Amino acid sequence: MQGKMDEKERLSVVIGHWIEHNESHMAEYQKWAEKAGQLGLEPMKAHIQKAIENLNQCNLSLKEALKSL
Repeated sequence: MQGKMDEKERLSVVIGHWIEHNESHMAEYQKWAEKAGQLGLEPMKAHIQKAIENLNQCNLSLKEALKSL
C-alpha cells in the first residue's frame, strides 16, 4: 500500500512540475508572439497565440487530473 501512496505523491509532484513548466513556456511564447506582431508577421503571431491557447487547455486538463488524485 505504501508503494501506491508514494507513486501517487510522485504523480502529483510531476504533474505540478508540468503545469509550471508549461506556464513558463506560455510566457516565453507570448513574448515571441508580440515580437512577431511588431514585425508585421500577423499569421505567425496568430499561430503562436493558438499554441498558447492549446497549452493552456493542456494545463486545465492537468489540473483536473490533479483534482482526481
